[in-house]
Amino acid sequence: MSQFLAPVGHFSQPVVLILSETVGCELSIQPPDPDLKDAVLTTPDGFKVKSTPAIVKFLCQTGASNGIYGDLDALLASQVDQWIDVASSLDVWARNWVEPFCQSAQYDDASRAASKAQILSHLDSLERCLSDKTYLVSERITLADIVLIGCLSPLFDSVLGEQDRQPFGNIVRWLSTCCALPSFVKVLGEMRLSSKASGWTPPKVASKKEKKKKKAGNGEPQQQQQQAQPAGEEDPEKKAKKQAKLAAKEAKKAKAKAKGDKFPTAQPNSKKAQAKAEAEAKRKAEAAEEARIIALARATPKGEKKDTKMEMPKGYCPAAVEAGWYDWWEQSGFFKPDPNSTKPPFVIVIPPPNVTGALHIGHALTNAVEDAVVRWRRMSGYNTLWVPGTDHAGIATQTVVEKKIHREKGITRHDLGREGFLEEVYKWVDNYKGQIHDQLMRIGSSADWSRERFTMDDVLSKAVKEAFVRLYDDDLVYRDNRLVNWCCKLRTALSDIEVDYIDIPKRTMITVPGFKSLVEFGVLTSFAYPLEEGGGEIVVATTRPETMLGDTAVAVHPDDPRYKHLHGKFVVHPVNGRKIPIITDAVLVEMDFGTGAVKITPAHDPNDYQTGKRHNLGFISVFDDDGMVNSNGSQFEGQHRFEARVTVVDFLKEKGLFRGVEDNPMRLGLCSRSKDVIEPILKPQWWVNCQQMGADACEAVRDSRLEIIPKEYEATWFRWLENIRDWCVSRQLWWGHRIPAYYVIFDGEGEGDSGLPGLQSEKLDRWIVGRSKEEAETRAKAKFPGKAFKLEQDDDVLDTWFSSGLFPFSVFSWPDSTEDLKKFYPTSLLETGHDILFFWVARMVMMGMKLTGQVPFKQVYLHSMVRDAHGRKMSKSLGNVIDPVHVIEGISLEGLHETLMGGNIDAKEIEKAKAGQKADYPSGIAECGTDALRFALVSYTSQSGDINLDIKRVVAYRHWCNKLWNAIKFAMINLPEDFVPSLDLDFPSFPMPCRWILSRLSNTIKNGIAHLTAYELGLATQAIYAFWQDNVCDVFIELVKPVMLLDDSSPENALKKLQTQETLWICLDYGLRLLQPFMPFVSEELWQRLPKRADQKDTPSIIIAPYPTVEEKWISAELESDMAYINNLVSRTRQMRADYSLTTKQNPELYIASKDARLREVLKSACAEIAKLSYSSTVTVLEDGSPPIGCSVAILDASTTVHLQLKGVLDPDKELQKLGKKLQDAEKQIKQLEKNMALPSYVEKTPENIKEEDRARLATKKTELDHIHSCIASMEELKKSG
Repeated sequence: MSQFLAPVGHFSQPVVLILSETVGCELSIQPPDPDLKDAVLTTPDGFKVKSTPAIVKFLCQTGASNGIYGDLDALLASQVDQWIDVASSLDVWARNWVEPFCQSAQYDDASRAASKAQILSHLDSLERCLSDKTYLVSERITLADIVLIGCLSPLFDSVLGEQDRQPFGNIVRWLSTCCALPSFVKVLGEMRLSSKASGWTPPKVASKKEKKKKKAGNGEPQQQQQQAQPAGEEDPEKKAKKQAKLAAKEAKKAKAKAKGDKFPTAQPNSKKAQAKAEAEAKRKAEAAEEARIIALARATPKGEKKDTKMEMPKGYCPAAVEAGWYDWWEQSGFFKPDPNSTKPPFVIVIPPPNVTGALHIGHALTNAVEDAVVRWRRMSGYNTLWVPGTDHAGIATQTVVEKKIHREKGITRHDLGREGFLEEVYKWVDNYKGQIHDQLMRIGSSADWSRERFTMDDVLSKAVKEAFVRLYDDDLVYRDNRLVNWCCKLRTALSDIEVDYIDIPKRTMITVPGFKSLVEFGVLTSFAYPLEEGGGEIVVATTRPETMLGDTAVAVHPDDPRYKHLHGKFVVHPVNGRKIPIITDAVLVEMDFGTGAVKITPAHDPNDYQTGKRHNLGFISVFDDDGMVNSNGSQFEGQHRFEARVTVVDFLKEKGLFRGVEDNPMRLGLCSRSKDVIEPILKPQWWVNCQQMGADACEAVRDSRLEIIPKEYEATWFRWLENIRDWCVSRQLWWGHRIPAYYVIFDGEGEGDSGLPGLQSEKLDRWIVGRSKEEAETRAKAKFPGKAFKLEQDDDVLDTWFSSGLFPFSVFSWPDSTEDLKKFYPTSLLETGHDILFFWVARMVMMGMKLTGQVPFKQVYLHSMVRDAHGRKMSKSLGNVIDPVHVIEGISLEGLHETLMGGNIDAKEIEKAKAGQKADYPSGIAECGTDALRFALVSYTSQSGDINLDIKRVVAYRHWCNKLWNAIKFAMINLPEDFVPSLDLDFPSFPMPCRWILSRLSNTIKNGIAHLTAYELGLATQAIYAFWQDNVCDVFIELVKPVMLLDDSSPENALKKLQTQETLWICLDYGLRLLQPFMPFVSEELWQRLPKRADQKDTPSIIIAPYPTVEEKWISAELESDMAYINNLVSRTRQMRADYSLTTKQNPELYIASKDARLREVLKSACAEIAKLSYSSTVTVLEDGSPPIGCSVAILDASTTVHLQLKGVLDPDKELQKLGKKLQDAEKQIKQLEKNMALPSYVEKTPENIKEEDRARLATKKTELDHIHSCIASMEELKKSG
């Protein structure tokens, strides 16, 4: 007997007890161990199973699962796994509140507040999930319900009061339903809910003295201590029951121990050792066979078609299946468009991934979605083109290469110089461009690689120069000395949408990159400016006291009576003695905020900048590009800006001008790349006027030239573009497209005369823009006739998004009028993540419309963002960034750890990342294959919001691929070698199962195409999966098996067999073509093995085979309805069999009684099919509704009941005992339901739809009760007759 040991109070104890009752496992429950961290199950042979999830799954595998886990299909099992993970998380948070854990000193008020928020968040999700369900996953109880209830019961018993439970009516209903089941009642007793009006009361933590006293117990027995409790604390009846239960448990333990002493655990013997050796030998043989198959597949010469005529391997092996096909597809030119085709074009460009590193799972989602759409369009008769490429990613790539050379060589880019540094960048780019190329091929991307582009290629660089010059000539690109978002760490300007904002609610100390000390934010510092004439002061407040070094005015509201006498006066700057005017400004100043006086620093604040423009103030920059105080900062020169934040305040205190600080909520701008605090700095930069282009982009959506999918993003589109500001496109980097602008320096000029480009001394009218230096010289001569000069090109580069914004037409060699540009532009679709709607999509539309006169694509489809299974953003420091190749090929935990080494991740973050990997992938990642990964990713797109990717779901689809494999293998066995599918079939004469499956197939095609057309790819995968899994594999193939055994000598049998074979081939051929866009490799491998129809002989590959179209003549709504009814009947019968633990070798007779005459005829015509699917020896449809004595009864609906003959199968006495328990359970459930429904709070507060469900549930329970009575009577008769 296995032994179970758990920590004190651990939720696994009731879970395992309930589960052992449910699956029939005998366990020895050991006393709780206070030193244990997690539960442990020890089997009789000494094998230890650790952790609650592992233990409950092990018990399901070793016991009679009864539909709670082991015999669920892969997707349902995956959902159960997710709920088990939720329970584990809830257990951690619940310990803050549940005895005995909450008494620990480690749980303080802060941790309890955080845990409460987490618990409520999980409960909200659970409440929504249960809105239309009785149980969490299936129509009956599963392991998910058992584990989660074991975790939640203590919370609802002692923590959540009546008021706290009100939002969770569905959860309470679910708890009541489950806890009324015998296995729950036996372990948990009657369901108890806290009687407190409100809960979440922090526990009273005992002092050390009290704990010591409690532990010592004053020498009194435990019973005496319990009796010393205040009267009325525990109901006497409940107390008696509890003591009786404890006594029963102790007796059970004693009995188990005695039994163990009498029958000691068997020691390992030679039979066990032999069985183990045989299993190991079998495993090695299977591994060797798999290696042989893989080697054989990979031996296919590159670019040649794989031989599929050899014997079909026993099972699905992704490495063997995927070998060879991609090279053959590409070599055959299947990915290239036909330049002479008259088919409608379907064109898409890839969102070019950055060359900063290898692709992650988010890129895999993008490319799985895009490839599915492209493959579907290709099969649907379009001349498809998918243009691949990569982006140079200016800031990001320069940053990673700078980190690399500093880590490896201890040098900076300035040590190498511009050319030397760019050589290092190109080495990085060449490496990762190749890696990205290989990853996209592994994912199966059917892109035209002959048209691959890189944003720094000559062709695209030419387009960038042309675009800049044209926009400049149209007065849309201009040079201006304006305030920019400056990143001191990267030493470059940023656009507005490259700035992330965080909310600071109050005084907060924050780490700033590059500064050794914590920096204070979220405070308002007040100080006084002395009036010029003496005898007074004016007090101002600021969140950035260091910027007072650049103040050039103090502003007050013109209507503020407090300062009327100061209008036009001056204050004196305490640092340098400058006179600062007091100005009036109704736009900036709010009289009721602070003192009503505002310091103005035009060179370091956006609002102050506009004020400075309005009042013609001085603009004094006090910081250099590194964020150090410059010479304008007097004695503070050379200090870091955040050091000056402290020293300036100290100075003000010394001068007696400091007036205090107070908390001040604020928003803090951070560089999206470096996380440095943005510093507004005055810089001459290149800008793009976006006003008209933004308006044009809005109009394109309004007049339907451009469609945004999902439509809800239109509002965001309009809101952003209607408020768009001019775009700063200068970047102070070395890597990127160098700006084609040249600064004119006249002969004989010194720096003082010419000014320095990029600095405040720059002369804005000296800039000349040209496609080349020669063109710039020509333009300069025209602008400055008769003057001798030299030209110096701008050192800055363009914002990466400038070149990316040209991508849809620059890839076709714009501005040259190429054949590709004429034929393939505008493109058809732009598919990308919603996070770059403004970074990229809006800019493509604006620039495409301006430069080509056309919207660059007709539709934009935005997919969700990928997060990990816990909902966290992918981050290298968390260890949750996943390389899609690792999911395809599989990788060990040690291999995952190795991926963290050698990159730019900080050493201190590596251990944290390793811990994250170990927690999420304790055994590494199993080999899933490309097809399973793609199908899982696309199926997730049906979710709203972000995608929480769980690798277990990918693994489930990998197992499903094996089911597809076996379906084709079954067909190959049962189709004659010379079988040629017919083109001319008389479908109305086909057997009922064949007509049904063809109707289901045609409806699946109809729904699938509708979903694909609407870009509801997740729903398309669901429809296709349901057809294969629920219709073909679970039903039709089972019904095909007996037909294949018919004797061909009978003409009737021969015809039925042939018609069934034809139908089977249609299902598999059409089904694989439906699946091909999502699972290209396995669908090709299996389709190549199928016999071909005469019209398919010239189609070499499934990827250019026609996508299935709807066959209206196959569709029969009545037939599908009838078969759905039959399948429900079969499911109910199988549930009855499971209730009685019947094996597939036990095939009792089945009787069906129905009041509906039409249904009786339908059921009569399908008796053979029902018998096969329900494992019944015979099926009889009763005319009078009276089944034989000895049948178990189940209600299908109001008109039909199912009777399973158990005479001779079951012992009537044992069955009567079971029925007696069922009777008690039913009566108890009805009583509980009626009690709940009679509560005043239920009547007043429960939503009407829940009440309706409960009324229906109560009616069903009462009907079940009537039939239990009937069944008991039948068993009594069976007992008498026996």
